[in-house]
Amino acid sequence: MSTPGQEPDYRFTLANERTYLAYLRTSLACYAGGLSAVQFLDLGPGRWPARIIGIVLVTAGIATTAGAFRRWQANQIAIRTGGPLPVTRLPLVLGATIAVVGLIGLLFSLWR
Repeated sequence: MSTPGQEPDYRFTLANERTYLAYLRTSLACYAGGLSAVQFLDLGPGRWPARIIGIVLVTAGIATTAGAFRRWQANQIAIRTGGPLPVTRLPLVLGATIAVVGLIGLLFSLWR
């Protein structure tokens, strides 16, 4: 990828890549959790709560994968041009989604 600007300190580039890989690990965990919920959770008749949890988690994984690349790219441009790092809502949205899914799973587990 060709990015405008000067070559930055390698530490900043590598830190940006580590952050990107951390987001990818999180998205893989969302995929695995979502698929596991659909396959193994039995939270009620028709297993629809497990399906909802699975769909939400896999969707969160897809959004995290796409958001991670956009964030990496925006950070790379900011680092090379000497600008401020862009603010993102991705961690907030991801954390809120996982908390809501956990709460839904807990409520259905207790209700059952």
